[in-house]
Amino acid sequence: MNFFLIGYRGTGKTTLGKIVAEKLGRQFVDLDDLIVEMQGKKIPEIFAKEGEAAFRNYETQALKQACLKGNQVIACGGGIITREENIKLLKEKGIVCLLKASEEKIFERIHGDKNRPALTNKNAFDEIKHVLEQRKANYELAKDFEIDTSIESVQESAERIVGKVKGLGK
Repeated sequence: MNFFLIGYRGTGKTTLGKIVAEKLGRQFVDLDDLIVEMQGKKIPEIFAKEGEAAFRNYETQALKQACLKGNQVIACGGGIITREENIKLLKEKGIVCLLKASEEKIFERIHGDKNRPALTNKNAFDEIKHVLEQRKANYELAKDFEIDTSIESVQESAERIVGKVKGLGK
């Protein structure tokens, strides 16, 4: 089984994923990096030239590719849960941890990052609130458990995740 990290941008999927993978002795896969590798283009370039729908298609392809192997820690893009087929695959292929953080903490972490294309025409903080509300039900549907990364340190969050994964025994 794989272990998947889902959640909005800036909740710590990549940072925590690398630490958790090391602690569990598993390979780490970042789906965004896999998309870049498969498409030969950076994510902002895909959004600018091909649009979000094309990116979501690539995201689904990357998830399917990553799921060909097991025993990995996989950091998913924030919008992975926007497609029902992705949620189904996540649930079939492993344990899913939803990483959450306050809107203020997310804004603090991602404000000004040019590698994160805009998803709406709203200002950055309003976009976070809007997209989180849009995705809330799907995040809840996909998760096996959740961790709030705005409360604890990265190391404390990683330890809690490892404990949960070991406790679920998949």
